[in-house]
Amino acid sequence: MTLLDNLYNSFLGDSPNWYKKTIIAFLIINPFLLWFLNQLNLEGGFIMGWVLLIQFIFTLALALKCYPLQPGGLLAIQSLFLGLTNPYTLMHEVENNLEVILLLVFMVAGIYFMKNLMLAIFTRLFLQIESKVLLSLLFCFVAAFLSAFLDALTVTAVLIGVGIGFYRIFHLATSGKGFDDDHNYLDDSSLNSLGRDQQENFKAFLRNLLMHGVVGTALGGVCTIVGEPQNLLIANVADWTFIEFLVVMSPITVPVFFAGMITCFAVEKLKIAGFGTQLPSEIKEIFESYSDFRKSNRTDKDKTDLLIEAIVGVLLIIALALHVAEVGIIGLGVIILLTAFKGVTEEHDLGPAFNEALPFTALLVVFFCIVGVIHDQDLFDPIIVYVLAQSVDLQAPLFFVANGVLSMISDNVFVATVYINEIKAALDSGMISRDQFEKLAVAVNTGTNIPSIATPNGQAAFLFLLTSSLAPLINLSYMRMVIMASPYTLVLSTVGLLSVIYFL
Repeated sequence: MTLLDNLYNSFLGDSPNWYKKTIIAFLIINPFLLWFLNQLNLEGGFIMGWVLLIQFIFTLALALKCYPLQPGGLLAIQSLFLGLTNPYTLMHEVENNLEVILLLVFMVAGIYFMKNLMLAIFTRLFLQIESKVLLSLLFCFVAAFLSAFLDALTVTAVLIGVGIGFYRIFHLATSGKGFDDDHNYLDDSSLNSLGRDQQENFKAFLRNLLMHGVVGTALGGVCTIVGEPQNLLIANVADWTFIEFLVVMSPITVPVFFAGMITCFAVEKLKIAGFGTQLPSEIKEIFESYSDFRKSNRTDKDKTDLLIEAIVGVLLIIALALHVAEVGIIGLGVIILLTAFKGVTEEHDLGPAFNEALPFTALLVVFFCIVGVIHDQDLFDPIIVYVLAQSVDLQAPLFFVANGVLSMISDNVFVATVYINEIKAALDSGMISRDQFEKLAVAVNTGTNIPSIATPNGQAAFLFLLTSSLAPLINLSYMRMVIMASPYTLVLSTVGLLSVIYFL
């Protein structure tokens, strides 16, 4: 075997050959395409920027074939070499999103050390609520409520932790192992007949609950300053306090929230878009057995650990609600408190807590490079110019639609940053009034938060779930997320747009 064959075989690991060849084709074609466009005196950078963005979305869409960090990272490196963006722009984007990076590094790890409490709470809810519809509504509502006062990524981290915990319990029990045994839940060869028969059913059940929960993070995240990163940015530019932001957004966020809960009820009842999967009684008995096992085998140390986790959990909620520090810094405090009082002091015991978040953090920085291309090549400028040229009555609905569509294919934080700065410049120059500025600011916030649930790349919480270790366990692919989110996207976007038209 030649060196070239060895290089090809190791390139992107076990990814399918057609996928490898596609990425190689992208990397070979891009420089020639840029050169050809420039020779024709066309806007080569602008067109290449859109081509690169579509290619990057391709890597996200096929995240289950290959983790997007490697193929997306190669495209990002190439964009730097082609001059579509530069390291200084990339660093600027990283600096602007440092809070999100710190959140992922520290808060997600902090939640890892609270997993026993989270699993105990959700297992109890899981067993006490008989109705799947009611359980789905509860997941959606609790996620929305927590996201309004905490942070959507933090809530998603909790949901991922709970989902992995549930799957591990199912896999242990249907592999003939004890609940305390070491077990590789990635290996299905040990599953008994019940496990093999019900595995797909259980995966679908978990997918349902997690999608309801992650949509809930969008419903709650749009309502308050602390819900999403761009909310705080918009509030600062508009000079709104926490209460002012809550009130000025309410004509859109309140109808959208109730529409979301109704949609949750409807998709479960009507079994639309992959929802409505019921949990067989045999599987529920496994979780009842697990609950009984935990109660009967809970030591004084276990009880003390749960108490510590509960106390730190309360402190976490208070600290986040009062915004006493940046979310990532609070997360670091959670790690220190939990590990200190639970006696987790060895370095090798700390490492696993960071396994979930760090690959996604790296992917996010790669994404910021693509965002840098969008910024340096002014990919969104024609849309901004067009909308601001329309009549005053049309501007807010058009901003909602434009922000929504762009947030579906890009990053909603970046889109919000671009648009809020543009309308602030328009206000400062006298192009629009203060009243019109506030209407457009509301349209920007709701437009970037609501329709962006259509795709995983629209919201960081959705992308975090897609690229988590849980997604392949429950067969949650990019397209499956798009399909399952589609009823929510259609209803919430329509209600949001009508609210902008009639209530602003």
